[in-house]
Amino acid sequence: MESAVKKTLMDMMPMLLKASISFLTVLLVMSILWKKRNSLPGPWAVPIVGNFFQLGDQIHITLTDMRNRYGDVFQIKLGLMPIVVVSGLETVKRVLLKEGENFADRPNFYSFSLFSNGSSMTFSEKYGESWKIHKKIMKNALRNLSNESTNSSNCSCRLEEYVCAEASDLVQELTDLSAEKVAFDPSSLIVITVANVVCALSFGKRYDHHDKEFLTLIDFNNDLRKAAGGGLLADFIPILRFIPSSSVKALKKFVQSFHSFIAKCVKDHFATFEENNIRDITDALIQLCKERKSEDKNQLLSDDQIISTVNDIFGAGFDTITSALLWAIFYLLRYPEFQDKIHKEIEEKIGCNRAPRFNDRKDLHYTEAFINEVLRHSSFVPFGLPHCTTMDTKLNGYFLPKGTCVFTNLYQVNHDNTVWKDADMFMPERFLDQNGQIIKSLTEKVLVFGMGVRKCLGEDVARNEMFVIMTIMMQRLKLVKSTKHELDPIPVYGLTLKPKPYYLVAKVRT
Repeated sequence: MESAVKKTLMDMMPMLLKASISFLTVLLVMSILWKKRNSLPGPWAVPIVGNFFQLGDQIHITLTDMRNRYGDVFQIKLGLMPIVVVSGLETVKRVLLKEGENFADRPNFYSFSLFSNGSSMTFSEKYGESWKIHKKIMKNALRNLSNESTNSSNCSCRLEEYVCAEASDLVQELTDLSAEKVAFDPSSLIVITVANVVCALSFGKRYDHHDKEFLTLIDFNNDLRKAAGGGLLADFIPILRFIPSSSVKALKKFVQSFHSFIAKCVKDHFATFEENNIRDITDALIQLCKERKSEDKNQLLSDDQIISTVNDIFGAGFDTITSALLWAIFYLLRYPEFQDKIHKEIEEKIGCNRAPRFNDRKDLHYTEAFINEVLRHSSFVPFGLPHCTTMDTKLNGYFLPKGTCVFTNLYQVNHDNTVWKDADMFMPERFLDQNGQIIKSLTEKVLVFGMGVRKCLGEDVARNEMFVIMTIMMQRLKLVKSTKHELDPIPVYGLTLKPKPYYLVAKVRT
């Protein structure tokens, strides 16, 4: 019997061996297919440097092209760090809005640690109750300042008073520089105008354009733009943090100098604070903290957090609005017919006897459409700040572990032909219905300020400021581009995308 069993087993051995090999082969193939199914698509990365050399100098264009090949969710490597790039309106909305809390952290970038020191609402990597309290206080401070009364009978609030004053000065400066009818680059005037609005918003102080302290602030911004590249590279290749680098050194110097400047301003505000005289956002933050002190000490901002909050507002309000206005003027020069349409609307709805105000936005529909098209077409914040997953999660069927760094391609959404008809064309009329009214459902698809839990709190402030400065210019001036210089639509990379320098002459409308 035993010998018969042995003989049978021996006879079956070749067949069992073949079956085992076949079974293991099927398992291996299924394992590979399953792994491939759940692994993120994307380009092959070079060791150590990743995909840096494949991205070129127009990163937003390259990643938009990659989306056409790899889909709405794919992975690249920047240095040693894997980055998940998210495109497509619905997928981006899932990340920022519908499942926003799953993606609400910030990555632990070296540059973020320099800027925030752990106390910044914008750059803080930790999303949680403390962050939510910080956001609520900041939001209330902005709202309180926007409602703060002013001594001017023509302005609704102090912020509006600041913006109108700077816009009028800008018009005068443009007029004076155009007197000799020689074309000039207006970018420095735009920077000074925006900087003074942000200084008034943050510190309650308006500077003379030649003031030494004010020019130091302008230099701070220029230094940051030059130094940021070195710091950002160190985010992805950690060893660069420890190798002597002029860029990293300059970035550290900027952060220390600017932090000291903001700290001094906040200290002065604590010393001169008056409960019934809220001068600026710093006073508003101090007031809110004093009001909450008796309620819940856990809902207070520390002095460092107040400094970081003012720092966040100054930085966001400076570079973002400067870029927006430079692009607005660029398009007005490139398509002068829009100047005439905007001026005609201002004449019909406001007239020439008073300056435009924040409240006029609801009536100047074509102007609002133009501004939205500037924001969409330029997409000067192509990705926003990076996000990071707060937990293990899935996106479009792909598993993303906790701590995954995510870039949202806002540029792609703003130039998606499935969302926007003739997306690459500049057409303000796309935002107007047949009655000339703003189509709100379309303006909500313009992604510049983000959406969801990490959405920029200063969007309304930025839109109001841009509206008033631009409409006061268009009410009084006609801008004419230089015949000796071409308008180049290819942007220059920095903290935001900016147009290359252009030249103009301003003519006073009569």
